Amino acid sequence: MAVTMADIQHLRKMTGAGMMDCKNALVETDNDFDKAVEIIRKRGQAVAAKREDREASEGCVIAKTEEGYAAVVALQCETDFVAKNSEFISLTEKILDVAMSNKPKTLEDLLALPLENGTVAELITDRIGATGEKMELGFYEYITAPTVTAYIHPGNKLATIVGFNKEGVDASISKDVAMQVAAMNPIAVSADGIPEKVKETELKIAREKALEGGKP
Repeated sequence: MAVTMADIQHLRKMTGAGMMDCKNALVETDNDFDKAVEIIRKRGQAVAAKREDREASEGCVIAKTEEGYAAVVALQCETDFVAKNSEFISLTEKILDVAMSNKPKTLEDLLALPLENGTVAELITDRIGATGEKMELGFYEYITAPTVTAYIHPGNKLATIVGFNKEGVDASISKDVAMQVAAMNPIAVSADGIPEKVKETELKIAREKALEGGKP
């Protein structure tokens, strides 16, 4: 059976794999889409295994809110080139949408949720086969609160989610707070939330600086 361009494009839409990878998989399976998807998935698993020790230091970080709920995800990859790719950003958005719809408790729960032709984890593996780069869902967190807001810094490298214990917080104020969190990266909301070890370290540094300055 001849492989048509429509077949190739359909498989590419299903898997995100390259055109030649899709064509070869269809030729090998005589246009059996299920078997072709399996071949591409196995290729992704093989690439993932080979690149397991590579550092995925780039990626896309996005956040979203709905009434009383906010979530943020970070999909990581090896290069900035892939991180800026529209398909990679779209994949991150799809994962976040799954999180918003299902509200999983942990990152592992999110990876196990269904997405397209498999699970979130399987779709990421498929994309590894398509790009040849290591990818991993590096971060997922959510909050629930009477008022929630999110901020995504331009470039999708940084995002924050903030919850307020009151309803009706002014949108401009909540956005300013979220932007300040992104800028300052605070370790706690209040002094009571600062770990004792951090307090001790900071006090020690302050004492040493005071002594260096001739202060008792």
